[in-house]
Amino acid sequence: MANMASEIIAFLVSISGWVLVSSTLPTDYWKVSTIDGTVITTATYWANLWKTCVTDSTGVSNCKDFPSMLALDGYIQACRGLMIAAVSLGFFATIFALFGMKCTKVGGSDKAKAKIAFLAGTVFIVSGLCSMTGCSLYANKITTEFFDPLYVEQKYELGAALFIGWAGASLCIIGGVIFCFSISDNSKTPRMAYTYNGATSVLSSRPKYQSGEDFKNTSSSKQFDKNAYV
Repeated sequence: MANMASEIIAFLVSISGWVLVSSTLPTDYWKVSTIDGTVITTATYWANLWKTCVTDSTGVSNCKDFPSMLALDGYIQACRGLMIAAVSLGFFATIFALFGMKCTKVGGSDKAKAKIAFLAGTVFIVSGLCSMTGCSLYANKITTEFFDPLYVEQKYELGAALFIGWAGASLCIIGGVIFCFSISDNSKTPRMAYTYNGATSVLSSRPKYQSGEDFKNTSSSKQFDKNAYV
């Protein structure tokens, strides 16, 4: 029962993390920068993996999609690939988890379900690592440009999508680890308790039998000695 409960908890945690990771792809604010006027914010610059935009004080946004995938910076292409890989791996890990959990009726025997659950946990961990790497790579580029005194272009700060991605990646890794450790009880074969009393009775009776023979031998020898003197 405890093993089943841990699998359910791992599944819920992993699914929550995968949903958060998936939500970061269409999220707008991967990086954000504001230009403040004397009274109000005059403009807000923000960008994500697909476009860059500016929003003025009236709330009107002007966006520009990235013109070519081959002309993009290397870190944006890497982040795209890592985040798409994280979402895809999380999808397949969810399917594996449904087949490997004990509370489901599919997946075969308990031993086979344990292997599938371990595979699901491993894939969830890889998915979380991909998301963590992608978000960290993007954040490293932002912070490097922000603290570089020789960088004269528009400087950005960390957006909300990065924190959502880090949170989702952490949940995927935690859920995957719980999945991997939840099958430890399945690898232990149950042991039956047997009561064996025969050996004790035989061993306990054997000395008595031998002592009886010795007693007969000694008594016969004494009797033989008595007749010999007669």
